[in-house]
Amino acid sequence: MDATNPVPLETAPAPLEMRPRRGFSLFWRTFFFLALLLFGSIVAWLQTFRALESEPRAIQNAQQLASLVNLSRAALRYSDAIARVSLIKTLADEERVRITPREPKDKYEVFESDELSERTAEELKLRLGGGTVVASSVNGQKGLWVGFTIDGDAYWLLTDPSKIGPSRNSTWIIWLITAAALSLAGAAFIARLINRPLKQLSFAASRMRDGDFDASLLDEKVATSEIREVNIGFNRMAEQLSKIEQDRVIMLAGISHDLRTPLARLRLETEMSVTDADAREHMAADITQLDAIIDKFLDYARPEPPRLERVSLNAVVDAAVYAVADYEDMRVTVTIPDDMAVLADEVELSRVIANLLENARRYGKTPETGIALVDIAAKARDQWVLIKVRDHGMGVAPETLSKLTRPFFRGDAARTAATGAGLGLAIVEKTIHRMGGVFGLANTGSGGLAAHIKLRRS
Repeated sequence: MDATNPVPLETAPAPLEMRPRRGFSLFWRTFFFLALLLFGSIVAWLQTFRALESEPRAIQNAQQLASLVNLSRAALRYSDAIARVSLIKTLADEERVRITPREPKDKYEVFESDELSERTAEELKLRLGGGTVVASSVNGQKGLWVGFTIDGDAYWLLTDPSKIGPSRNSTWIIWLITAAALSLAGAAFIARLINRPLKQLSFAASRMRDGDFDASLLDEKVATSEIREVNIGFNRMAEQLSKIEQDRVIMLAGISHDLRTPLARLRLETEMSVTDADAREHMAADITQLDAIIDKFLDYARPEPPRLERVSLNAVVDAAVYAVADYEDMRVTVTIPDDMAVLADEVELSRVIANLLENARRYGKTPETGIALVDIAAKARDQWVLIKVRDHGMGVAPETLSKLTRPFFRGDAARTAATGAGLGLAIVEKTIHRMGGVFGLANTGSGGLAAHIKLRRS
């Protein structure tokens, strides 16, 4: 083992760090569309209310203004000069209505600022006559000006502009805010109610993917018939998959157990009966290889979950490297910081490192020397530990890379002679996933294959 030449950990893009961008969750998407629908409904209702309110309010405003003008006109018409001055002063002080003569040189702006104002002005002209003028300012003075005549004399009546226009009452604003708040709360409740079965289904599917079939059962007594049918179908599927998994484990364990006895007998007969030393050595090697393949089957079929605890990564790697230290066709370089610990099963993690070293020894030898040069490096990142085991062989064709972790698949065309069962990398990936980690493979930029492992930091 050589640890004097540190090797950078990131010599190729690690597939562990390549994650699809997370968008909005289904809950927020549902909530957003429901809220948009409810807000659209509120706005439509408000516009409808304003449209329906505009006509009667315009008539009411016109009636009030027309009554005020007619009363002022009658009072002025039937009062003498002294009483008229007193009347005009009283109207200005108590009713905030000012009456002034209308001169031909007066400059005014028509009071038509919005649809309601225009409708009110039209109604007022119909009630007071065609010569009536409704203005928003006269000679630069703002207000609600109504021009009328008394026995041929023209006058202006100035009053408060708030007498015409939409309601200034804040009650409807309070109700609008209340309706919006209740709509948002209702949208959140409905979105959560809709997405709860999907969230439960997603959790159950993730547990079933990890092999926990008991925790993946869904409620079959929900009130919604469609959700109930989905849950029943999912549970039946989980039961069937659990049965298939159990049958597979029993079958593999049974086959492996039944093969062990004749293999032991063959080994004994080979050692005792075969006189040719070379033939005996080759036969023993074949039997050893068959025995190792049986071990692979048992490892892959192991159903029980690992027991996670604090494990010294340095100790596990050192033990795995020590086991291959005597191999003449293999050189291992280790670059791991001191006291690096991960949350894992020590036996399972040892098996993972051993499988990766064996895979590198079989398929990752340097073509020029015939020696497998393997680099093992690790570093901490946030709450994770990134581990990389890479060789300096010929690498793997890109189209074959994603298939290497499939059970019984061997990339013969991209690597050297393959003599295993094609379960090594499949066992590694399955074991890492069971320990809550992530496993990925990538070709390095300088040649060779790199195995990336991501485990929780302890």
